[in-house]
Amino acid sequence: MKLLDTQGANPKAKKSAKYEFYGQPVRYATLSMMPNDKLCPMRHKAGCAEPCLVTSGMGGVYPSVNASRQAKTDWFMSDRAGFLEQLKREMHNFMALCAKQGKLPVFRLNTISDIPWERHLDMTYEFRNAVFLDYTKIASRLGNVPSNYHLIFSYSAKVDYAKQVAIAMKSKAPMSVVFRGKFPIVFMGRPVIDGDASDIVNAQKRGHIVGLKAKGKARNDMDNPFIVNTDNLIAVA
Repeated sequence: MKLLDTQGANPKAKKSAKYEFYGQPVRYATLSMMPNDKLCPMRHKAGCAEPCLVTSGMGGVYPSVNASRQAKTDWFMSDRAGFLEQLKREMHNFMALCAKQGKLPVFRLNTISDIPWERHLDMTYEFRNAVFLDYTKIASRLGNVPSNYHLIFSYSAKVDYAKQVAIAMKSKAPMSVVFRGKFPIVFMGRPVIDGDASDIVNAQKRGHIVGLKAKGKARNDMDNPFIVNTDNLIAVA
């Protein structure tokens, strides 16, 4: 089973790869797995289990997409060593291709999961020439990962999740917020950018709010605190 998407089958990944990372042209590889309570432990506290991105993009159109994601998750859960061996093999092959093309290899291994990959991969030595970026709901990871791993915190207004948000606000990590309606100019005292264009750009925007439009089931989930309704905000662009 092939694990990594290196050809931009994910529309967001394809768009992201058009941007540079701190001045360097990139190639972007992603890993898409089906989230569960172990691979995304904060999803219930954040309130995003139901409006999850599994229902957006191709995952909401073709059942085979989520079947493939589930197969990868099943492999990871049942044979961790075999899964990681295959993943590392594909990562090294991708890095070799990037070196030939003069591109910086960038990996996003959590497209819809929240696995602490710093525990499974040697980013400091084995993959020191690559860049990693991910969204996370685990605030304790911020500032506690290798320097080439760039995390974007995922916001929710759910009460059970308030401690995670408070921890994240003490850092300068970019914070993604799902909005319904126009993006505000400022949110929680931080400037808001349009985050739907490129994850590569988002990861570089320290101290900013990464605005994301509600997608999939989230578009109709009117009362979920994971989604901010901008009709109730004042400073809207």
